[in-house]
Amino acid sequence: MGGALILTLGALLYPTALGVQKADTAPERVVAQTSAGPLTEADRDFVVKVRAAGLWEFPVGKMALRKGTTDAVRTAGQHLVDGHASLDADCRGIAARLGITLPNRPSPQQQGFVATLDSDSGRRFDTDMANILRVTHGQIFTTIATIRATTRNTLVRRLADHANDTVLDHITVMEKTGLVDFGQVLTQETSPPTLPAQDLTPPPPASGEPQVVLK
Repeated sequence: MGGALILTLGALLYPTALGVQKADTAPERVVAQTSAGPLTEADRDFVVKVRAAGLWEFPVGKMALRKGTTDAVRTAGQHLVDGHASLDADCRGIAARLGITLPNRPSPQQQGFVATLDSDSGRRFDTDMANILRVTHGQIFTTIATIRATTRNTLVRRLADHANDTVLDHITVMEKTGLVDFGQVLTQETSPPTLPAQDLTPPPPASGEPQVVLK
């Protein structure tokens, strides 16, 4: 088929409980055999998570450019915009090759982060942005490491490398704002999620809906 990936139907299905192990499946379950290697539930969910992260962090970066009150906060905003534009382009390309359906909106929890920051102003915006983003990047950092260490799919491995570089950069610029409360951040990073699965899962795109491009 001219180098096209050979996919099973499972890869075309949208994950219904992102990050949550269901009774009838497991992260290591192979959902597709592709020319880049087997694709597991965990691999597929990771690609969706990368996409969802960009869908809320990219607009927050633009907010920081408008609303940030210090050079360090505005610099962090620019890193969010640039980093997620590049990472999302890679993610969309890989998802298309692996037959993974991507969301066009972030999860309800992530939409809540955007709403909070949109309503903030001044120093409150700076502080909330630095701490919310430091927590979320710290949480995804360990997921990236696990996927990078365990995936047998070369395209997912490539995305994990790109995500690792991007997330580490974003963690660094958040810390350089001088506003991160490390005690609170570490507590939130290591606390088990208390929200129901549907609040942590980005909604699937509507039928025929054009794909959102971050630019």
